[in-house]
Amino acid sequence: MTSPEDPSHGDQRWLEWAKRLQAAAQNGLAYNADPFNVERYSAIRAIALEMMATFSEVEHTVISDLFEGQVGHATPKIDVRGVVFKDDGILLVQERADHRWAVPGGWADVYDTPSEATVREIFEESGYRTRAVKLLALLDRSRQNHPPMPFHAYKAFFLCEIESGESTPSIETAEVGFFRRDALPPLSTGRVTARQIERFFDHRDHPEWPADFD
Repeated sequence: MTSPEDPSHGDQRWLEWAKRLQAAAQNGLAYNADPFNVERYSAIRAIALEMMATFSEVEHTVISDLFEGQVGHATPKIDVRGVVFKDDGILLVQERADHRWAVPGGWADVYDTPSEATVREIFEESGYRTRAVKLLALLDRSRQNHPPMPFHAYKAFFLCEIESGESTPSIETAEVGFFRRDALPPLSTGRVTARQIERFFDHRDHPEWPADFD
């Protein structure tokens, strides 16, 4: 069996079905107090859980805990990322989790605006204080050739400019550096892809372009 984070895992329709079942069950549990409907939607969620546990190497209890933590109406999660250029290079941080590189970012926090969350993530992961100047892309993660994940997510990439600070690793990042488009290190493809970085360089060269979406 292959982990659901493995992009080589061939046909991923089972994961899409499981995600849709989980979202339908979550919405049903959010809006139905009738005990019979609660039982039905709980059964649907259990099916989604079994599908993910069967076709991946993730422990049943881990997936169960993930599902139990999802309450209320199911909506996409938001991953915010900062795109920062200096000279001919793009800012990348080496993730301690997988020892691969990505533009800094992470899940948006409640009460942060998208740009505030991005600027905060850049500082926490790289040591640079920046300001967001433009939304480069708002993308559906599932359509961007990222490794699959259990939930639906959008990715927001903001162009940011350095105001101060210096290269400083963090508890999440082991190294910080700037890389030319023709000399990228191994990428953490769950966070950013080479195709996306290529597009960011193109946006840098064409500041008049509007933001990409979908």
